[in-house]
Amino acid sequence: MPKVGMEPLRRKALIDATISAIGERGSLDVTMSEIAGRAGVSSALAHHYFGAKEDLLAATMRHLLSELLIDTTAALRVAETPRARVSAVISVNFSEKQFRAETIAAWLAFYVEAQKSPALRRLLRIYAHRLQSNLMSGLTRLLPRTDAEHVAEATAALIDGLYIRRALRDGIPNAASAIALVEDYLETKLSQAARAR
Repeated sequence: MPKVGMEPLRRKALIDATISAIGERGSLDVTMSEIAGRAGVSSALAHHYFGAKEDLLAATMRHLLSELLIDTTAALRVAETPRARVSAVISVNFSEKQFRAETIAAWLAFYVEAQKSPALRRLLRIYAHRLQSNLMSGLTRLLPRTDAEHVAEATAALIDGLYIRRALRDGIPNAASAIALVEDYLETKLSQAARAR
């Protein structure tokens, strides 16, 4: 008889194990058996909860997106100015929870796999749209719309690029330097716009 209430805990354990396995391997070349072992459940139970490995990978990516959305929403809720909204979005993307070595490796692996997986490509498009929208929520009050779109796109590219660069290094991710780099770009663009007025 299955224990009542265990399914959400086991699903979460399997998703965490997936992130851990991808982070260690640096690719999606992990087996359901390996993931199940890390989660402390049988391979059969992992298949029962998620079906095929591709379904577990998609669930893992949805989980990462959901965590990022929750954190971003909370940060934007307390941001009191348009400029603070943009900084909040940047900070969340480099927070201790988001900018961990295994999470970074998982994102990079998902980007690679999205080239051949329509489901993962769709999830990455959702991520990109949300990031652009969240950045625009502050930038449109600081810059003309066309300029705001350009700065939001470049800021998002910097965030994604810093994840890629970080995935290629060893050691603990340096969130403070990543935030400083993106903030420096943003401040430069805002100062240029203010001088042009």
